[in-house]
Amino acid sequence: MKPINKIFAVFSLLALFTMTVTSSALAFDGRGGETVVIGADEVIEDDLYVGATSFTLDGTVKGDLFVSGETIVINGTVEGDVFAMGQSIVINGTVTDDVRMAGAGLQLGEKASIGGDVLGASASMEAKKGSSVGGDFLYGGAQALLSGDVTGNAMFGAGALELGGTIGGDVTAEVGSAEDAGAPPSSYMWQTGISVPTVQPGFTIDENAKIGGDLVYTQSKDIKIPADVVTGKVTRKEPVANTNMQYTPPTTAEIAATWTFNLLRSIVTLILFGLLLAWLAPVFMKSVMDKLQATPAASLGWGVISYAAFFFTLLVIFTAMIVGGLVFGVLTLGGISGTIVWLGILSIFALIVGFVLVTAFFTKIVVAWLGGKWILGRFNPALAEHKVWPLVLGVVIVALLVALPLIGWIFGLVVMFLGLGALWLWGRDLWQARKTV
Repeated sequence: MKPINKIFAVFSLLALFTMTVTSSALAFDGRGGETVVIGADEVIEDDLYVGATSFTLDGTVKGDLFVSGETIVINGTVEGDVFAMGQSIVINGTVTDDVRMAGAGLQLGEKASIGGDVLGASASMEAKKGSSVGGDFLYGGAQALLSGDVTGNAMFGAGALELGGTIGGDVTAEVGSAEDAGAPPSSYMWQTGISVPTVQPGFTIDENAKIGGDLVYTQSKDIKIPADVVTGKVTRKEPVANTNMQYTPPTTAEIAATWTFNLLRSIVTLILFGLLLAWLAPVFMKSVMDKLQATPAASLGWGVISYAAFFFTLLVIFTAMIVGGLVFGVLTLGGISGTIVWLGILSIFALIVGFVLVTAFFTKIVVAWLGGKWILGRFNPALAEHKVWPLVLGVVIVALLVALPLIGWIFGLVVMFLGLGALWLWGRDLWQARKTV
């Protein structure tokens, strides 16, 4: 029953998430194309979703901004959060709340004003002098140059870091040593469209910097800290040596024990699921097994087709979701656009969950049960009609075949295609019968 509880929990969490965010997601504006520009006199009243090669915001977004592209420039105002992903991202305007961005080159310009936190991940990050962050500053990447001001705390994980601005809170920095530094990002990031600074390897603190709280940094030796830069306490931590780098191969006994445990777990799980299906849907299970017994070759062929059809269906739904969301977003029908997006997400999620359950459990149970009945029927026809023993025998055999080293995956594919094909043929016959009626 544990797998069922997990599935129920996942659906519950998804429903909770949907109820939490749908109300805000149903109203938004969508833009797409090669080049998207929001003029200085343009005001977006809702959240803005953008997918473009080049995006420039000179106007105002009243909600959140979600943007993905090659070049992203924000000169205007965003009165919510910014979620950006691209090759180069430049913010030289005002963002009322938080900024979360990832790309090759990130930059906060001289006029950048962020009201909340900044979370960045990239090869290079530069916060120029004059930029301001009202919350915390968190960065992970190759190099960072912070010359602007941060009101809250700052946390860095980088190969090279230079601090030259003012940080009101604490600073935590884990920076690679200068001796282990590789080529600077400026040597290979010449196509980003922005000026990438050259940051000295290691951890450097400028004499004009100011840290209002404590400084905790990780380095193999003390760094030079100018006088009166750090108001609080300075703590250096030694880099933690990775003691798990050496791989110790498992012994033969450990491999055998792991294989046996996984086999037993698979057998028990399939038996429990099989008995549950027989209890909940006995007619359905018998119909699918009869279809597989009557047309094994056709079931195998249709199983391959249904497997490919599943992924094609996902692609169709995903494409329809994106196109429908953008079209109705451009038409400023945010409610319809949001509904299409969320229906698409829920449909994709339901299809994936259903497909995983069918291929991982149902197909094996059908083939195992039918195989167990066939084997027992050769020796004891009465026992072959038992409600449990055919399933147990068939599951043990199927689980053993699938778990065989090197060739087990072949048996797994055959079993999956047989079960999928039988289910496909059963559903096709049911659909034709209903159309006839």
